[in-house]
Amino acid sequence: MDTISPIMLGFLGSLAAGSLTAVGAIPVLFGRIPSRATRDLSLGFAAGVMLAASFFSLIIPALDAAELRYVSEAAPAAIVCVAILLGMGAVALMNEKLPHEHFSSGREGPEAASLRRVWLFIIAITIHNFPEGLAVGVGFGAEGISGGLPLAIGIGLQNAPEGLAVAVSLLGEGYSKGRAWGIAALTGMVEPIGGLLGAGIITFSQPLLPWGLAFAAGAMLYVISHEIIPETHRSGHQNKATLGLAIGLVIMLFLDVWLG
Repeated sequence: MDTISPIMLGFLGSLAAGSLTAVGAIPVLFGRIPSRATRDLSLGFAAGVMLAASFFSLIIPALDAAELRYVSEAAPAAIVCVAILLGMGAVALMNEKLPHEHFSSGREGPEAASLRRVWLFIIAITIHNFPEGLAVGVGFGAEGISGGLPLAIGIGLQNAPEGLAVAVSLLGEGYSKGRAWGIAALTGMVEPIGGLLGAGIITFSQPLLPWGLAFAAGAMLYVISHEIIPETHRSGHQNKATLGLAIGLVIMLFLDVWLG
């Protein structure tokens, strides 16, 4: 495994994580759709995993990497803060400029009457999933297996309930079981692109390491706040969603310490 380049590790790790989107959507093929409360619990779990990964697998290593390069005590914190805001701003900009549609809040971004509704859904999930692949790639590019494996496992675990949520929503829009599963599976395939990009940038430009780690964290934090948590609270299952978040957070923390 040590002979595999960090770029290839970033690609393979994010590919494996993205593939679990398809695994999570499998129940729709057999008509076994969990209740809305269960789905909100699982999405809360996804939010908890992403929240823990943002801090323990990305922001703290970004601070450590910046401290090795700068003597000033304020510089590392300033770099990480700016990079987090840039990551959040980048996803917010994509959210504003790309036409897309959310299952709960409807159409956002520029008018795109020529785009079929299914493609608007796909664009929305792409905006959501790309930062996750980026984070996995940055983790492998920064510290190899020890940095990327906890992220890949954590992101993969939270992709499963997301895949189910997408497939169930598409069923509600009238798509067949097979097509709903297929579209949900494809939404996870943007993650290897993000993984390849993240690992490549960090591998070829070490000074960008703290910037890349914190940028990926900021992108994921935006997705948590703007997409996942509002969705889990929309149907009155806040308590279950919060329980799921707590479980996801501590599991990801454990994985990061154990595998990192």
